Amino acid sequence: MEAKATQALLNELVETLKDGQNGYADAMTDVEDAKLKETFKKYAAQRSEYITEIEDQMFKLNLKPDESGSVTATIHRAWIDLKAAITSKDNTAVLNECERGEDYAVKAYQTALKAQDLPSAVKSVIEKQYQGVQEAHNTIKALRDSSK
Repeated sequence: MEAKATQALLNELVETLKDGQNGYADAMTDVEDAKLKETFKKYAAQRSEYITEIEDQMFKLNLKPDESGSVTATIHRAWIDLKAAITSKDNTAVLNECERGEDYAVKAYQTALKAQDLPSAVKSVIEKQYQGVQEAHNTIKALRDSSK
């Protein structure tokens, strides 16, 4: 895979992870349920760790993380409606928005995993992170379903 394409793909994942990290941080501070707060805190921390892992891989490949954010991520903010849900303090509404964000993250990782000729270390990191993102999606979905 060409360096520029690898850089764009990894920057897209970083932006998706930043959206998730910020979304979970917002959700964590605005729900009252202690168990949900802990879950959101865990996933915000997970996303922060994943960002660091991807950026480490980028530096090893002499690729630059995009500080300005990608056009796709700017247009396609998956967590955009979280603020409205949070203001209602409705756990189901917040979990609906978190799951929507997770749907987007899962798709972003699935797209990244289809990329051809990624360096093996990068592909390994993406595969490991995809498992964590998938697990987060399933947990959020189950919490949402049980809150109805």
